[in-house]
Amino acid sequence: MALSANDIRKGMVILMEGAPCRVMEFRHHTPGNLRAMVQSRLRNLLTGNSFEHRFRSNDTLDRITLEQNDMEYLYSDGEHHHFMNSENYEQVSLTEAELGDAAQWLMPNLKIQVEFYDGTPIGVQLPASMELLVTETEPVMKGATASNSNKPATLENGVTLYVPPFIVPGEKIRVNPTESKYMERVK
Repeated sequence: MALSANDIRKGMVILMEGAPCRVMEFRHHTPGNLRAMVQSRLRNLLTGNSFEHRFRSNDTLDRITLEQNDMEYLYSDGEHHHFMNSENYEQVSLTEAELGDAAQWLMPNLKIQVEFYDGTPIGVQLPASMELLVTETEPVMKGATASNSNKPATLENGVTLYVPPFIVPGEKIRVNPTESKYMERVK
C-alpha cells in the first residue's frame, strides 16, 4: 500500500531498500524557505540495525503489513527464544538480536504476537500492558507520596524500572513493556 512520507507514523512498517523497517520516531520539519521534509528514525526488522533517514514530503513509500500469529513463549536455550503456535503446535525461534528490547520481557507461558515477513519470523509485538510482581525495591519512606521522585524496582522477570515510592516488594503492578514504564498498582 503506497503512502506519502507525510503520512508515516510511529510503529508503521515500511519497505526501505527491499527490507521491512519499523518507524521508531518521526518529525515533520520545514526549515525556513526550504522544502518540507520528514526526519525519521527507522529499524531494519531483518538486521535489527537502526538508522536515520530524511524523506522529502512528496516521497512515496510502500507500507507493508506483517503477518501476525498468536503464539506462546516457551523457553530460551541461550541463543534462541522458542515460541509455539497454540493452534497447530508449530514452533519457531528468534535470536536475541531479532527480539531486541522485547527479549527482557519474555516469561514462560506469555501469549504474544509473533510477526512474520514472507513466512519468516522477524520479531514480536509486546502486549499493551503486563501484570508483574515487584521482587525488590527500597523500603517505603514515611510521608512518601506519589508526587515524590520515583525509585528503582526489580520485577519478577529481572527488569528494573522506576515506580512510585509507595510500591513495596510483593506487590503486583501493571507496566507498559514497550516503554518500560509503570502504569498502576494492581488490586
